[in-house]
Amino acid sequence: MNKSEIVAKVATDTGMSQTALDMALGKMLKAISDSLARGEDVAIAGFGSFTVRERKERQGRNPSTGQTMTIKASKSVGFKAAKALKDAVN
Repeated sequence: MNKSEIVAKVATDTGMSQTALDMALGKMLKAISDSLARGEDVAIAGFGSFTVRERKERQGRNPSTGQTMTIKASKSVGFKAAKALKDAVN
């Protein structure tokens, strides 16, 4: 399911316009992204939590040449599903 399909489904379920829902969903995703960019965790009750995880600099191998290379330190986003979401999936 992609963003436009989510918007269409919620619009059908709520009777709201797809334009308004698309704007609201976009604002919500931007707020989550902005919080994570600032290093803040985001928790949505009943759904899950997003956290920023830091990866240290490490050594790796170039698969085509076999040469050792340094992989720079980076940040990534982790997601942990809430119990309610896990139960719904199972």
